[in-house]
Amino acid sequence: MNQPAENQPQVSLAQSSPTVGTFREHGGALEWSGRQETLRVEPWGPDAVRVRARLGGPILEGLPGALLDEPPATESSVKITDAEGQLTVGALTVEVNAEGVIRFLRTDDRTEILAEERAHFWWPGTRLYTAVGNGHHRLEQRFAAYDDEKLYGLGQHQHGRLDQKGLVLDLVQRNAEVGIPVLTSSRGYTLLWNNPAIGRVELAGNGTRWVADSARQIDYWITAGAPADAQRRYSAATGRTPMLPEWAAGFWQCKLRYRTQDELLGVAREYKRRGLPLDVIVCDFFHWTHLGEWKFDLAEWPDPAAMVRELEELGVKLVVSVWPSVSPLSENHPVMEQRGWFIGTQYGPMAHADWPDKGVASTVQVAFYDATNPDAREFVWSKIRDNYLAPYGITAFWLDACEPELKPGFQENLRYWAGPGLEVGNIYPAENARTFYEGLRASGEEEIISLNRSAWAGSQRYGAALWSGDIGTDFATLRRQIAAGLNTALSGIPWWNTDIGGFHGGDPSDPAYQEVMVRWFQFGALSPLMRLHGFRDPGMPLGPDMTGGPNEVWSYGEEAGAVLEKYLRLRERLKPYVLTVMREAHEEGLPPMRPLFLEFPEDQATWSVDDSYLFGRDLLVAPVLTAGATARTAYLPAGATWTDAWTGETYEGGAAVTVDAPLDRLPLFLRDGARLPVAE
Repeated sequence: MNQPAENQPQVSLAQSSPTVGTFREHGGALEWSGRQETLRVEPWGPDAVRVRARLGGPILEGLPGALLDEPPATESSVKITDAEGQLTVGALTVEVNAEGVIRFLRTDDRTEILAEERAHFWWPGTRLYTAVGNGHHRLEQRFAAYDDEKLYGLGQHQHGRLDQKGLVLDLVQRNAEVGIPVLTSSRGYTLLWNNPAIGRVELAGNGTRWVADSARQIDYWITAGAPADAQRRYSAATGRTPMLPEWAAGFWQCKLRYRTQDELLGVAREYKRRGLPLDVIVCDFFHWTHLGEWKFDLAEWPDPAAMVRELEELGVKLVVSVWPSVSPLSENHPVMEQRGWFIGTQYGPMAHADWPDKGVASTVQVAFYDATNPDAREFVWSKIRDNYLAPYGITAFWLDACEPELKPGFQENLRYWAGPGLEVGNIYPAENARTFYEGLRASGEEEIISLNRSAWAGSQRYGAALWSGDIGTDFATLRRQIAAGLNTALSGIPWWNTDIGGFHGGDPSDPAYQEVMVRWFQFGALSPLMRLHGFRDPGMPLGPDMTGGPNEVWSYGEEAGAVLEKYLRLRERLKPYVLTVMREAHEEGLPPMRPLFLEFPEDQATWSVDDSYLFGRDLLVAPVLTAGATARTAYLPAGATWTDAWTGETYEGGAAVTVDAPLDRLPLFLRDGARLPVAE
């Protein structure tokens, strides 16, 4: 129904040109129109709505985003009066006033959980569209700030903060900085900025502002409820992760880098000779003939079939590194360039990075395949299939540098099949993971996982695991990974890990670094994925011949090595529990690595705990994060009884406890009598 003009409500004369729009119900959605702007609020799953707004025309369908094409079914109702429109979906009620300003309320008690807020009584309003040409705008969406609010999620960052209130974060993909625009609030909502445009989010004391540098319409999704319920709703709306393959729940061994088939097999054989669990070993970059040919260099890997066969006999899965970049020396470069399957540019040449390659003394200018183009995805997968899957049965891939790693990173100069770089650039890593997910599915594979250096909202539905990128090798960096992992978990990515020991350096013979490695390895054993990696000292210059120092469990001396072996075996004993927790991620969307407030939202103290976490429901993990520590103080949430998994001592929740933490002990606490095989 359209609201009659004679019944339009009065608005404040403080505005220079007050807008009184019209309401209508449109296919179960509430629409408001005024001053050439169209606003649509529609049900999008239980307790959730999708909000879209556009200046200068109707709402556009089919733009790139993270939401599945069809929302989960839900009941809703629309009411329209002279003064406002209202949409109710379960626990969430949305009010839109005559001027098009939105408030989100709890349905049961009508309390406000989030509301738009005008930037100024005169101009601009809550939504700002600044033209940048060709129907695109710099978009700004403003919400009120709340003094008591804590904010979490937003992907993976290295600032070390769990609560991100007060920060300004770029929405962009960089090595170790992953922009996933999903925000969880202590006020009882989770919001997805459903827009892959380059931009930022400002979580200031005087307001929250989402910014897209260039896009065609505002698009976001919001659900009401406790954090765990919100995770269920969000994962249902964007797609749940597949079930983690059993082999992926164990220990992954890699380093930068094993240079030959004999070297890699020698490491796998040594693990088995020592009787140490090993589930995965990784063949890193430069194993190829040329970058972008996606096949083994037979001079260094003379018999991949025999290698894979021996690894299978040892019970070890091979994972192979695949980059999205293509050297001009690659046999695939001419056809991909001719068919338009590379990321293009608005101005200048097509090349986007300089990189070493085999057969040349200097770097070459490499291009990147356009993962947003379905034909390019199909072509790249055909090469992966023909060079890895069909001849050798390789089904697991490490998708490195998938931001993509541009030099320099001027997204405004890029042109993708899906749209201009500023409008769609953040979606690239998700579309790259999609290449492998859809290819493996089409090939009849059911167990799918890829290891990615970057991700975007919805990456999880393509079986994408994320790691925290090329980070440092000290205790301060280790400390920051706790918040990075927890915020990633709240961003819908359940499969997450770090390079155990960090990436950039680390001397295996240095006692100080050995302590870092021990504490990091303990944390890694209780991470969603457990993977040892790094570029250890002494390193070599970047190039096809490079490698780093040793990085195996036995590389760190007798004392440290004994502790690493202890936690390697602990992970092996816990694999059934890990897989149970992973099934919750697959079926319910709950992450394995959980901030304490996900399970105990009523305990206000849990909202500030950023140095420990729950692994699944039953195990609280308190990593040791400082050098020389022999004790650890950890907060145990109220509402449960906690048992020290090593000593059997029991504590009532709601207080911090201090426990012994010698070098070989990672403090672990079991919830309400849970029984897990922690102690040998």
